[in-house]
Amino acid sequence: MNGYFADVGALARKDLLLELRARDTLPAMLLFVLATFVVFHFALPSGSSDLAASGLLWVAIVFTALLGLGRAFVPEREQRVFDALVLAPNDRSAIWVAKALATLAFLAGVEVVALPVFAAFFHGIGAATVGGVVLADVGICAVGTFVGAMATASRARELLLPLLFLPLAIPIVIGGVGASIVDSPGRYLGFLAVYDLIFATLCWASFDYVVAE
Repeated sequence: MNGYFADVGALARKDLLLELRARDTLPAMLLFVLATFVVFHFALPSGSSDLAASGLLWVAIVFTALLGLGRAFVPEREQRVFDALVLAPNDRSAIWVAKALATLAFLAGVEVVALPVFAAFFHGIGAATVGGVVLADVGICAVGTFVGAMATASRARELLLPLLFLPLAIPIVIGGVGASIVDSPGRYLGFLAVYDLIFATLCWASFDYVVAE
C-alpha cells in the first residue's frame, strides 16, 4: 500500500511540475472562466433571479473543468509515454488517481480566483455553494479523468471527451444548483457525496481494464 501511494505521489508531482514549467493549463482555464463570467454579466438581464445566476456558475465550472480535462493527457500523448505508464510495474489505477488529483488541484486553483469574481458580478456565495463546489470538483475530476483516458486513444479525442463527459456531469449540475439555491441544501450535498463515492469507486475499479483495452 505504501508503494501504491508513492506511485500516486510521484505521478501527481510530475503533472504539477510540468504545469509549473509550461503554464499551459491553469492560465487557459482561468482566462476562460473569467471571460465566461464577464459575458454572463452583460448577457444576463438586470434583476435576474439567483436561480439563473447559480445555473450560470455551474455551467462555467463544468466547461472550465472540461477545458482542463482536455489537456490532462496532452503531455503523455505528445511525448508518447502513455503506453510506457501503462506497462510500468505499478498498479494502473495509480495513473488515474494521480491524474485526477492533479486536475483537482488545477480546478481548485482556478476557483480560488473565479468564485470571488462571480460573487462580485452576481450575488454572494454561501457556505453551501462552496461545499457543493468542493464535492462537485471531486466528481468532475474522477469521472473526467476516467473518460479522458478512454478518449486519448481515439483519433476523435477532442470530440469524444465532451460527448462522454457532459452526460455524466448532468447530476453534478443538478446537485450543485440545488445546493446553491435551496434553504436546506443537505439533501443535494448528500447527493453529490453519493455521486462522488459511487463513480470514484467505479472508475478506480475499471481503469485497469479500460487502459488494457
